[in-house]
This record gives sequence, structure tokens and C-alpha cells, in this order.
Amino acid sequence: MNSSENDHLKIKTAKLSLYIGLIIFVVKVTAYLLTNSSAIFSDAAESVIHILATGMVLFSILLSSRPPDKSHLYGHGNVEYFSAGVEGLLILIAAITIIYYASRDLILGSQPNQLDIGTLLIAVSGIINLALGYYIVLKGKQTNSLALVADGKHILTDSYTSIGVVIGLIIVLFTDIYVIDPIIAIFVALNIIFTGYKLVRESISGLMMETDDNLLEKITNSLIRARKDYHIDIHQLRFWRSANNVFIDFHLTLPFFFNIKQSHEIEEEISEQLSKDIENSQIRTHFDYCEPFLCKYCNYEPCEVRQDTFTISTDWNKNKLLSEPIKN
Repeated sequence: MNSSENDHLKIKTAKLSLYIGLIIFVVKVTAYLLTNSSAIFSDAAESVIHILATGMVLFSILLSSRPPDKSHLYGHGNVEYFSAGVEGLLILIAAITIIYYASRDLILGSQPNQLDIGTLLIAVSGIINLALGYYIVLKGKQTNSLALVADGKHILTDSYTSIGVVIGLIIVLFTDIYVIDPIIAIFVALNIIFTGYKLVRESISGLMMETDDNLLEKITNSLIRARKDYHIDIHQLRFWRSANNVFIDFHLTLPFFFNIKQSHEIEEEISEQLSKDIENSQIRTHFDYCEPFLCKYCNYEPCEVRQDTFTISTDWNKNKLLSEPIKN
């Protein structure tokens, strides 16, 4: 899938999430107006946050799909991390709101009405959200969009909330113990606080360019596949992900007598291997020249200026790639 197709799929998925979210919101508000249930109110409040957050997701995807410009040389992809963070904060705000109103009903008392109809409406919305959430997460992973994955996880949380609310309301229907209703709402809020925290954590991780161990493993294996006997040393690997793009740069030590044309051909070979293994990767290689003390690390047999025999084979593991160059 090329970049244009990837962006189109992300936008299409975000719009689907927004449209279905609006329908679900109307269903839940209707259920709340019919029942005056604290538990259903908590579910409806989360849907409000979902709509706001999905709007933010759609905006971030539209912005991140724009090409690089003079002000954003690496593109606009990091806005998706910001979007995920905002969504996490909105979830936390929703949780606090739910706890406030549920606590009030717990203290003052409330008696919901028409719980049979309300329970049915919430059950239907929960099933729809469950299917939608799994679909959004799947498409988010397929397009490497943190914003979509975050939105899908939020929808899944919403569906789990609805399932919990339905179970609680069924108990109320059969027992007439109405205090269960606000207690359910409080448990719902505590559950979504955890989801909100995780989204904020992932957002901060992305914005701070925290090392992605899985991506590091892929890059390491790809560079090992591209390795040649004249690749004397590799070091100072740096990489980061921005939306569906992966930027990779590293230093590679070559024999000092290699000319610019040879170096350029080597860079193309390595870039071809990395691009094959890591979709939408952009590679920058800084070439260093060898010095006599590196001869013992060099396995390039055609070398005619060797001053020492090859005795040390260097393992290109993750630690080596991230480390500083070999010192004398």
C-alpha cells in the first residue's frame, strides 16, 4: 500500500468512526432521557468524548497526510501523537464527570425508569461499538496510525462499559435495588481512567521519541541482511516514527580508498534492503573512513593497504548499532 492509499484508508476509517459514533450517541441520550439512570448517563458521557476525540482524530489524520513543507521538513505526522494525548485527557475528564454525578445520586438517591427499554438500547449500542472498535484498531495497525488505534481502543472501552452497564441494569431490573445503578457508573469511570492513562502515556512516548523495541529489532535484522565484508563498523543508529513514516540514520565505516560513487552505490543497496523490510522508511547514511587500527575488524580481502590481519568479528546486535564507533 503506497502513502496515498494509506492516507485515504485512514481518512475513510476516521469518518466511519465519527458517523457511527454520532448515531450511537443519539441512541444513548435517548436511553438516558427515558430512564434517568446514572449508569446510562456515564455511558452517554463517554460517547460525547468519543465524538469530540474522533473529530480530533480526523483532523490529525488530514493534517498528517499533508506533504512536508518549509516549516515541517519531516512532515506533520507527529500530530497523531498529540491527538492520542488529547483523547486520553478527554477520557479522564469524562471519568471525573461520571464519578461526580454518580456520587451525587448515590448520596441523594435516584430511581431510574423504563430500564427494560434503556437496557435494550444500551445493549445494541454496545454490540455495534464492539464491532466498530475492533475494526478501527485493525485499520489503525494496518496503516501505522496511533490516532486510529487510540480511537479504536476508546471505542472498545466504550463497548465494555456498555456491557457492564447492561449487566448491572439487568440486576437492578430483577432486584429493585436502585443503589446499584450509581455504583455501576462509578466502576465504569474507574475502568475508563485506566484507558485514558494508557493513551496519554503512549502519546508522551511518541512525542518524546521513546525507543520502539520492535522497530529496533526490524531495523537490526534488516541491516544484518544488507551487511557486506567491507562494512567495517556501524554505529550511532537513530530512528523515529512519524505517522506511517519511519526515519532512519546511522554511521557506516568503509575502507578509506572507496570513492564517492562506490559509497553512493552502497547506500542505495542498504536503503533498498531497509525499504523492503520496513515500509515507508527514509534512510540517511553518514559514511566514515577507516583507520589502521580498524584493520583487525575488517574482513575485506581485496584490501591492498592492510596493516593488520582480520581477527575480530563484530556482532551487529542492537547494542552495537546504537553505540559509539570503535575506538583505538
